[in-house]
Amino acid sequence: MTYTVGYIVGSLSLKSINRRLALALSRLAPPELRLTEIPIGELPLYSHDHDASYPAVAQEFKDAIKASDALLFVTPEYNRSIPGALKNAIDWATRPYGSNVLDGKPAAIIGASPGPISTAVAQQHLKTILSFTNSPVLGKPEAYIQFTKELIDDEGDIQVPSTAEFLIGYLRAFAAHIRRHHHDIPDL
Repeated sequence: MTYTVGYIVGSLSLKSINRRLALALSRLAPPELRLTEIPIGELPLYSHDHDASYPAVAQEFKDAIKASDALLFVTPEYNRSIPGALKNAIDWATRPYGSNVLDGKPAAIIGASPGPISTAVAQQHLKTILSFTNSPVLGKPEAYIQFTKELIDDEGDIQVPSTAEFLIGYLRAFAAHIRRHHHDIPDL
């Protein structure tokens, strides 16, 4: 079985190291996972005033999530939390009340940063948010990638073999997490 995984990059920058990481993950993914980006850059700031007349870009965003079997959040850490654009996207995905497209959608979180603790605090905040949206998040392995300029080349190939091996294992664990939630197999 092949699963469509929509990935959301928390950074809006086209040169983001997290966008580069997402490209690398797409190249490393096992055959059962097909990764496709769900862009968030064009979403307006959420306001409940939009609920009565939902913008087309927000509906397209929600439809892309609905069409995905799972979600992969690839996010930087801004000021010890998630970027505002990512929080805004999550707000659109869960509104209006009663139409939360994250409900029950298996998810995983990964992030890259030049710092030694990488995106650990942002990922904890995102796990809290996704828990409230009822999106089951992969617990282990956790993936905090310390980014160096020689880690990923311009084509998205990982240049450090131990990192590539770790990421392949991470994606396999994510695939198992997706299978469990699509076949109602409990986590062990």
